[in-house]
Amino acid sequence: MKRTLEFDSPDRVPRQMWVLPWAEDRFPGRVREIQKSFPDDIVSPPVFFEKEPPGKGDRHLPGESVDDWGCTFHNIQKGAIGEVKEPQLVDWRDVDRVRIPEERLTVDVEKVNEFCRSTDRYVLAAGCFPRPFEQLQFIRGTENLLLDLMDQPPEFFALLDRMHDFYMRELDLWAGTEVDALFIMDDWGSQDSLLISPDLWRRLFKPLYRDYIDIAHANGKHIFMHSDGHILEIMEDLVELGLDAVNSQVFCMGLESLSERFSGRITFWGELDRQRLIPSGTRSEIKDAARQMKEAFHRGGGLIAQCEFGLGANPDNIHTFFEAW
Repeated sequence: MKRTLEFDSPDRVPRQMWVLPWAEDRFPGRVREIQKSFPDDIVSPPVFFEKEPPGKGDRHLPGESVDDWGCTFHNIQKGAIGEVKEPQLVDWRDVDRVRIPEERLTVDVEKVNEFCRSTDRYVLAAGCFPRPFEQLQFIRGTENLLLDLMDQPPEFFALLDRMHDFYMRELDLWAGTEVDALFIMDDWGSQDSLLISPDLWRRLFKPLYRDYIDIAHANGKHIFMHSDGHILEIMEDLVELGLDAVNSQVFCMGLESLSERFSGRITFWGELDRQRLIPSGTRSEIKDAARQMKEAFHRGGGLIAQCEFGLGANPDNIHTFFEAW
């Protein structure tokens, strides 16, 4: 993994399978079989808190659950994650009622370090994942938030500042553990464009990610980011900030357009197309996709063979993908 991220000619391309509870529920035997045949090179430690965060319920079960920020999710399908239907913050006059989940800063660091010492695999701190844009959507509702980004009331900036301060303290905590890398996320793309203008993204959100990435590098850690959708318009910015690896929908953006500009400059952390190929691709198409990914992105490193075993996935195609690698 380290040689991949540093373009230092690893012996093979590292791999990782993301397994959603949907797959665990429907194909438990196939999940175990693939994990045994192609074990992940990236793992994450279990998270132990001295003070339990306030979230309630299981977000992967039908019904309601509440996240650590107090946002209520409604779920209708076992194994998936639901949606926020009623925003927590409808009126900005109530902004002070938004509660920061300080309990998440009571991580048992020694238990995290014990896990890191127990494995020779690459450890990613997936228990900590700053996501300012998405969390603001959960709190305000997507429609309200998009209007906020245009109107920019002072209360919006006050909440964003509080959120950013918390995320920096959370990353500082995890950067002080023995994990190899930190993790941030925000889904920024629609099917064919960014969800907001690139200029607005650069003014409001790019400085936040700069701070997160700087915390990781100041502590000798790599930092990974996940972002769904068409994010080509901000890829250069992510490279400029020093992001080490990005998990994005490369087939949505086009392998060639990404390869020409970014191969050898950032590690592509997957992913195989889960809109068409994973659910309904043929065996030859899956193998060809793996070949195309290697040709496009592998430059003596810079590529992780990653895909998601999630809703609608064909287990045979997941197996074929890793077999191809």
